[in-house]
Amino acid sequence: MTAVARRSFTAGFVILAAMLLSACGINSIPTYEEQAKAAWSEVLNQYQRRSDLIPNLVETVKAYAKQEQTVLTQVVEARAKATQMTVPEDIITDPDKFKKWQEAQGELGAALGRLISITENYPDLKSNQNFLALQSQLEGTENRIAVARRDYIEAVRQYNTEIKTFPGRIWAWLLYSTKPMETFSIPQEKIEVPQVKFN
Repeated sequence: MTAVARRSFTAGFVILAAMLLSACGINSIPTYEEQAKAAWSEVLNQYQRRSDLIPNLVETVKAYAKQEQTVLTQVVEARAKATQMTVPEDIITDPDKFKKWQEAQGELGAALGRLISITENYPDLKSNQNFLALQSQLEGTENRIAVARRDYIEAVRQYNTEIKTFPGRIWAWLLYSTKPMETFSIPQEKIEVPQVKFN
């Protein structure tokens, strides 16, 4: 076999091997991982958007509902706790860190819910244009958060499935250091259906 033939054979073998490897899912793990990370970034982005709206909302409510200081303080404290929490790079693969972050965001959401509910007692506040605009932006942001979480959950499902099934499991073992990614969970108290009893 001549040198030219050997090089042609080697080049052909490399091209064939590359085609076979690309078709068998070797690139699926990093692709799905990057998609999940991008979806996670969008989740963080939407939570930050919500956090940015809160100071203006609190100030608007404060002008009309000074006697609701407890609720206003709870919102401010929950926001501070949620925004002061650093988001480490490995949060989506560390169950404890992910759970703490999710709990902080849940507390902020609950405090915001209480803040919005007290506005029912203040007709002047409910008709204030600034409040209405902020409330509308907050509602839109909550919808965006729900969409971002849904997209993240789907991306994580795809990634976690790939690293646990054949042939992705083999590629994960041979080539990548992978960990399953965390996804959002619903607290048990929100899952339980309230009991309704009529006497």
